[in-house]
Amino acid sequence: MSKRAVLEVIALGVEDAVAAQAGGADRLELVTDMAADGLTPPVETFAGIRAAVDIDLRVMLRLADGFAVGDVERVVRTARAMRDAGADEFVLGFLDADGGVDLEAVERVVGVLDGCRWTFHRAIDRAADRRALRKQLDGVPGLDTYLTAGSSEGVDDGLPTLLAEAVRGGEPGYEQRILVGGGLRLDHVPALLDAGVDAFHIGGAARPEGWTGPVSATAVAEWRAVLDGARS
Repeated sequence: MSKRAVLEVIALGVEDAVAAQAGGADRLELVTDMAADGLTPPVETFAGIRAAVDIDLRVMLRLADGFAVGDVERVVRTARAMRDAGADEFVLGFLDADGGVDLEAVERVVGVLDGCRWTFHRAIDRAADRRALRKQLDGVPGLDTYLTAGSSEGVDDGLPTLLAEAVRGGEPGYEQRILVGGGLRLDHVPALLDAGVDAFHIGGAARPEGWTGPVSATAVAEWRAVLDGARS
């Protein structure tokens, strides 16, 4: 039997988290302020969600819109506070003014994560050179996933890049799991699975009422059924 594909759902609060788990999510990405494409939630939000569900939680480390680190010391303090509260998986990613990875900022923040697993988020889709970014990040402790649509425009535009990168899985700089998200639809899933992609990230697709409404367990369950059916 094929290995179960990972389904990650964005959660803004406890209601979202409970519904996502009920629908069959394997993991949650915890954020606030989707108007800014997802910022770090309060520690109290993390603690409430951690008490409410027993699936994996990845906490966003991003304090302002855009992909510059901003005040790196503030990000480091935030990371430490989340670690102190029990967070053990994270999401982060910083670019410099030229669109290259801000390796100094990434390493500064990762240095306080105690080896925790983390995702480099869709900043890769805004990078000037995604191959160079992967090469520079190769070997950074804890990095096990890239969240990517293959393009800043979304999966429709980025699908060829995603399929090409999936084929390179296991090569230096490509050992990390590809977590596809960003305009992802159910009709994208078969080609991605066929290429070996085994992780999928949804936000708006889990919310029939849009971002002003909660995660729907039914919507998540539809994704779970499609992923499981395609892998059986």
